[in-house]
Amino acid sequence: MSAITTHVLDTALGRPARGVPIWLEIKEEGGSWRELGRGATDGDGRLRTLLPDGAPLLAGIYRITFDTAAYLGGAGFYPEVPVVFEVCDPSQHYHVPLLLSPFGFATYRGS
Repeated sequence: MSAITTHVLDTALGRPARGVPIWLEIKEEGGSWRELGRGATDGDGRLRTLLPDGAPLLAGIYRITFDTAAYLGGAGFYPEVPVVFEVCDPSQHYHVPLLLSPFGFATYRGS
């Protein structure tokens, strides 16, 4: 399992959000973003493989972007949701869930 994982729950429907395209990036010196991995949520709304197998987790600023337009079919207010967070201790696991509805979202650091 990746050191960075996510879970998307569709709060309007009360179920996991299946098939949400997601990509993970790290902020480089100079401010540009470099993609590290991508995928889509499974039937349980989870994506456990954002970092490739064996890829080390480094301290730094990361961004997970959720392609919510692809999931909501253009029926939502937010076409994508970028979540920027900082990894200070690379020995820890970072779980970043998204609670999603067509006109709102929330995120937090999970376990």
